[in-house]
Amino acid sequence: MPFQNPSREAIKEILVNAKNIAVVGLSDKPDRESYMVSEAMQKKGYRIIPVNPMVNGTILGEACYKSLADIPEPVDIVNVFRRSEQTVPVAEEAVRIGAKVLWLQLGIYNEEAADIAKAGGLEVIMDRCIKVEDSILLPGGK
Repeated sequence: MPFQNPSREAIKEILVNAKNIAVVGLSDKPDRESYMVSEAMQKKGYRIIPVNPMVNGTILGEACYKSLADIPEPVDIVNVFRRSEQTVPVAEEAVRIGAKVLWLQLGIYNEEAADIAKAGGLEVIMDRCIKVEDSILLPGGK
C-alpha cells in the first residue's frame, strides 16, 4: 500500500502538541528556505533546534548540533531539509532518539525512511511544508 500522510486533523494535533522541532539541514544563511521556514515557525512559538554538521555556533539564536544524537533534550518533530536519498539515516537517528514525528519537507519523499520511522513508532509526514501546514491549520497560532 502506498504511503499516505496523516489526515489534516491528525497533522493539526501534531502541531498543537509539538514544542521542540529539530531541523536537520537548517542553513545559517537567511536567504535559504530552511532558514525562512524555521524562522517563521520560531516566531509562531515553536522551539527550533538546528542540526547541521557544517555549522559551529548558533542559528536563529539556538545552539546548532552536529547530529540528532547530540541534542540533550526530547525532540517532538524532526523536520528534514535534505535530499530524499539522504533521509534514511535521518529516520534511523530519529528513531534512536525517540522523536515523535519524522517530517520530510515539501519535495522530499522516501518510502524506506518512512517505513523505518513508522516501525520505530514515529508518525511520518512527507512532501509537505511544515510552515504551510501550520499556517493553514493554526492561523491564529497554537
